Amino acid sequence: MARRSRGPAAAFALIALLSCGDFASAEGVTIPNFWNPRTRQERMETQPSARAVRFLTDDEFPPLHFAGPDGAPTGFVVELARAVCERLAMTCTVQARRFDTLLDALADRQGDVVAAAIPLTPALRARFLATRPYFRWPARFAARTDRNQPAPSAAALAGRSVGVVGGSAHAAYLKAFFPGAVAKDFTDLATAEGALRRGEVDYVFADGLNLALWIGGVEAANCCAFTGGDYLENRYFGEGIGLVTRADEPALSRALDDALQRLWDEGKYAELYLRFFPLSPF
Repeated sequence: MARRSRGPAAAFALIALLSCGDFASAEGVTIPNFWNPRTRQERMETQPSARAVRFLTDDEFPPLHFAGPDGAPTGFVVELARAVCERLAMTCTVQARRFDTLLDALADRQGDVVAAAIPLTPALRARFLATRPYFRWPARFAARTDRNQPAPSAAALAGRSVGVVGGSAHAAYLKAFFPGAVAKDFTDLATAEGALRRGEVDYVFADGLNLALWIGGVEAANCCAFTGGDYLENRYFGEGIGLVTRADEPALSRALDDALQRLWDEGKYAELYLRFFPLSPF
């Protein structure tokens, strides 16, 4: 998933705005549910860890993880990690590091859990343990609100122009499942979004999180909105992200998984989701 760079000012502006799966809805925001109800019968009784559990994150990827006004890490992933610690009655610390050093730091025992937007892949699972996904990267279509474009389908998109980032998984998915669409390749998502805003393409098909940040921000100027549903095929868009631990920490990984399920059941996940996603990417 391409990381859209947003500086501290953008993060603070996002904070000011904030006061697979099945889905729930609250306050008009779609909340994804990645948990299997059958796992409720498999719960384990967890005991507080005798040591402080050190979480590692990155502070440059709002709204998932970023530096708050006081410089401390915050964001959906970070606050979910803190809620997990509270649910398990564990003492935890959260430390921000450069994104590309997080897994190596975990392997070198400079931390115990990585809580960041690192995709779950076979290569990652070969080195580490991970919980079930607590967030995924939905693909979405966006269109201008003044053009009355039909909801996306293979038939509806035939002959219509769709902006995609050239060479991306979204471009490949569009070609495979919407063969009649006229793909317009762009070098990056911001350029494709600009073309949609100016009416130069009928749709944009891209990562839902980045599109949600754009649609809800000043750059879109209320021009555009999501249309149709989300697309979550693992083969194209990955498994999502989970809490990552070392392979020699299976008890910790199971406890984290159990806590995430409980936070969903108790409504804490939804509370945090609504706080950080005023416009849901789902």
